[in-house]
Amino acid sequence: MADDAMKTDVQLPVATDLKKPRPKKAPELPILERRNWLIHLHYIRKDYETCKAIIKEQLHETQGMCEYAVYVQALIMRLEGKIQQSLELFQSCAILNPKSSDNLKQVARSLFLLGKHKAAIEVYNEAARLNQKDWEISHNLGVCYIYTKDFRSAEEQLNLALQLNKHDLTYMMLGKIHLLQGDTEKATDVYKSAVEFSPENTELLTTLGLLYMQLGKYQKAFEHLGNALTYDPNNFKAILAAGSMMQTHGDYDVAMNKYRVAAYSVPESPPLWNNIGMCFFGKKKYVAAISCLKRANYLSPFDWKILYNLGLVHLTMQQYASAFHFLSAAVNLRPRMSELYMLLAVALTNLDDADNARRSYEQAVQLDESNLLVNLNFAVFLYNQGDKKAALLQFQEMERKVNSQVDSNINTEFDPELVEMAQKLGAALQAGENLYWSKPGKDSKTSQRSSSGKPSSSQQPLGTNQALGQAMSSAAGYSKSMQITAEPEADVSSAPSPPTVDPGEPEPEDEDEVEETAEPDKLKEKSKPKAVAE
Repeated sequence: MADDAMKTDVQLPVATDLKKPRPKKAPELPILERRNWLIHLHYIRKDYETCKAIIKEQLHETQGMCEYAVYVQALIMRLEGKIQQSLELFQSCAILNPKSSDNLKQVARSLFLLGKHKAAIEVYNEAARLNQKDWEISHNLGVCYIYTKDFRSAEEQLNLALQLNKHDLTYMMLGKIHLLQGDTEKATDVYKSAVEFSPENTELLTTLGLLYMQLGKYQKAFEHLGNALTYDPNNFKAILAAGSMMQTHGDYDVAMNKYRVAAYSVPESPPLWNNIGMCFFGKKKYVAAISCLKRANYLSPFDWKILYNLGLVHLTMQQYASAFHFLSAAVNLRPRMSELYMLLAVALTNLDDADNARRSYEQAVQLDESNLLVNLNFAVFLYNQGDKKAALLQFQEMERKVNSQVDSNINTEFDPELVEMAQKLGAALQAGENLYWSKPGKDSKTSQRSSSGKPSSSQQPLGTNQALGQAMSSAAGYSKSMQITAEPEADVSSAPSPPTVDPGEPEPEDEDEVEETAEPDKLKEKSKPKAVAE
């Protein structure tokens, strides 16, 4: 009994301890970021209205101190096109968290979109001091330097971005810098490295193929364009480039089949309708060619290449007034191109306006540096006008260009009709003994080529087989300048959009022929330029 009483006395304190009241729970304090997950969820679902409502509630509770809510609100503002408001909100984020490089990147991005490139460069440099290993900062700095024309700094920043992390867009921008500087070889090397890094990127493959076309390496160009079409059969830029190469070799039907595929993707593309028109021109369907070129001109009225081709087709159809209309429009858009003045002079000659034709020839000669046909056509025109002394001077200038091209191995194969006409004009002027084709060993070759081209004594109107064969020898050569009309746009929070500049715009080589008329002592100019397709 005594033992039981002692046990009871020992256990009583334990029971008393269990019944003590628990301390009250601490009051909940407001957490600034407690709705961040919900804001992020609605933002990535693109449910922007709900997201803005939650952000408003969150900012009201936190008195505008929630950094993430302000950040997402700024992103939504930018997506809605309110760039200035988004800039102010991103600046608020930078004040709330000055150590964050992401906030500074977004401030710089908004400045870039507002066209304030120098201010964007300053902010990006400040962000680079906080994070030196961010490739995006270096890339965007390079893009900003491109817009300020500081290509050297742009190249340094883009190379640094590639060292930190390789991206297709960085390669594209670096290649574009070299193209803007006119260095096609370096641009080609950059795009080759890009294709090795990303072999399935159709944009890179197409651009590299077009650069090879510009360099005259058609086999490599066709290979890369074919690879681009393998990965994306509807890539219209690769289709246009491949089609232009087929036009060059006279495969008009195959090129037209390619263009039919492209027409589904870009039915309102001016270069597409320009190339289709030149295919019809090559097939001697001149009315269809004019219809297609008129459509291209409607879609792009200030494209001088389309106007050039319209003038060419109208000259071929001997519609000289219409040819003058389109060629004069092309001259206004491209006033430094000698071949346009030459074609304009041909049209004026056929319109019996000798004075203006002479002025146009003089302007063409003043601008021209290497085209033989300018001097040859001018010499024929002067001979027909009875000014044999001036005609002889132009003929001697043509002799100088011919011998210069042969000495530098630029060109040793001349069109047989050009050779024949130069020989006849030289005989009429008692000159031409020093020409390349007049030297021993050349006569037999040129006479054989000339006889295979056409009978030498017959008068041949514009647009015959021989003329078209020469005119289309580089048809669609301008597809190589059409290739890179746009770069992929960067996302809202990613790099700035690159500038859309062509990789290179080569000058077309126009070949105008002169031909003998029915009168043996009278010579006539004849326009036979290469068709310029885009």
